[in-house]
Amino acid sequence: MKASSISKYNFTLLYFLIGISFFYSISCKQVLKPTEDYDSLTESKIDSILSLMTLEEKIGQMSQVRHFSDIEKGDITKHHIGSVIHTQGPLPGKNAQEWQAKFTKLQNEALSTRLGIPLLFAVDAVHGQNTYEGATIFPHNIGMGATGNAKLVEESAQITAKETQATGFNWTFSPCIAIPYNEKWGRVYEAYSESPELTSELVKSSVKGHQGDLRKKHTVLATAKHFIGDGSTDYGREGGDTNIGKHQLEQLLFPYRKAVEQDIGAIMVSFNSIDGINMHAHKILITDSLKNSMNFNGIVVTDWKGYSRFGQNEIINAGVDMVMAVDGDLDMFQNGLRDGVKNGSVSENRLNDAVRRILRQKLRLGLFKNPFPDSTLIKDIGSPAHRNKARQAVIESLVLLKNENKALPLNKNLSKIVVVGEHADNTGLQSGGWTVEWQGVHRNYEGATSILEGIKNIAEGEVVYDQLGTREYYDADTAIIVVGETPYAEYFGDINGETKYKLELSKKHQDYIKKYSEKVSNIIVILVSGRPLVVTKQIEQSDAFIAAWLPGSEGDGIAQVIFGEYNFKGKLPHSWPKSVKDFGKYGPNFWDSSVEPLFKFGYGLEY
Repeated sequence: MKASSISKYNFTLLYFLIGISFFYSISCKQVLKPTEDYDSLTESKIDSILSLMTLEEKIGQMSQVRHFSDIEKGDITKHHIGSVIHTQGPLPGKNAQEWQAKFTKLQNEALSTRLGIPLLFAVDAVHGQNTYEGATIFPHNIGMGATGNAKLVEESAQITAKETQATGFNWTFSPCIAIPYNEKWGRVYEAYSESPELTSELVKSSVKGHQGDLRKKHTVLATAKHFIGDGSTDYGREGGDTNIGKHQLEQLLFPYRKAVEQDIGAIMVSFNSIDGINMHAHKILITDSLKNSMNFNGIVVTDWKGYSRFGQNEIINAGVDMVMAVDGDLDMFQNGLRDGVKNGSVSENRLNDAVRRILRQKLRLGLFKNPFPDSTLIKDIGSPAHRNKARQAVIESLVLLKNENKALPLNKNLSKIVVVGEHADNTGLQSGGWTVEWQGVHRNYEGATSILEGIKNIAEGEVVYDQLGTREYYDADTAIIVVGETPYAEYFGDINGETKYKLELSKKHQDYIKKYSEKVSNIIVILVSGRPLVVTKQIEQSDAFIAAWLPGSEGDGIAQVIFGEYNFKGKLPHSWPKSVKDFGKYGPNFWDSSVEPLFKFGYGLEY
């Protein structure tokens, strides 16, 4: 029964009835059986909880903080916090047991409050549980898009969910379902493809894999992001302006419709603006389109510091339900929203809608019955079975752009192979951003195998390594040259005058290819990158050229393909640019038929 009905009934009797309902659903941890009417029982429980909540408790449920810096001991109780995130910064502990223990401690604090509402624990597990060193790291989404394998995406998401739960989390900010228009954007690799159809197919599988039956402890709440137009800004600028037509906007909305059909638990709003209105404050798109038209019943969550950056209470009125109250925003948010309700600029009905959505997901996750992480899952982190599945993803993601003179597959019995370039033996470089650290790492990390290791494990002849292109192993039968981008994340990877990244390879990497192509008869180039780059000349200089994307922890899978243990299966998820001059407001892509790409969407050779 809703609180608004209180005046119609005897208050004492009503409170008693609500208390009984609340007692059974929360204190007794009533379990919902699959045969019961789950939705009606859930909504009834939400009504009971909402009717007992104070304004401060509602605002607390809408607050998301880091487990460090944003809060001190006792703040979970004091501020009625609803969600905790782990981001760049101090780790929760030295190992998975300590991570779980830290989050269990915070959960116990939440459960000790008057209403005992459990916490959501969130993390950016975007290609595996990438914040935990030793976890299985899958290819970034651009590589998963190249596989075109929906079943593989689902299985990878299942593994990610399991390892995410094993480290103490029940919510991931994944998948990113942007439709990139321009390779200058620093987050191209987070998206599956420039194709709305392919993206929509894979997002369904991702949500299904992550969420499954949310009451089971090996699943997590998924989040589609970033709503909407994040990959379609002018000149590919992170958080810039998105100026597109109605038809294009409908194409961008298409994957979100599919995510909502899969009952995705959350959607994160974007940094960019549409029609001059930042997406955090875009009521027409958040409330009218997403919530009302698409019937999305989950949580709309801000991106980083969304409240202070994009309009404060204006974003709440636009339809945002949960706020990342980080970097000093907690008091500002809670006090500002409280004042807004009291002065009438924000209705309490809007808060009730937000809290209802948050409680709904907590009930779907079974947190009122089982609020703590499962320690039995820890043994599965980085397990051989999980790594084998990630290796399959690497194998199927590789796109062969050129193969002349029977350059590939390589003979295992070649007398001498030279492997060139620092990317060949560095698992951090091969994995990109959002790996161990937010901006990635430039070192080998625990449990991962490099491309060079894979080559050495298969080749039966001599394998020498020219890390910096200075050793001049020109007597080799074949040169395998591994080049690419260094790790980046978000706006740090944008290509503009303020960043170090370019649409072309660095001069050093161009020189690796040029020098060896003049001296060695068989040149194999492996490009490790988060987006298609302008490498037209380097493709001409090579005998075989492979787009390997950002393969993650199982780099040895690349060697299995180039030595012919598996065939190439990957197809381009993006049109491949021919020239830097083709880039302006938008680059060569699925949407612009006026620019002829070097390779079209869907291109990919086989043996």
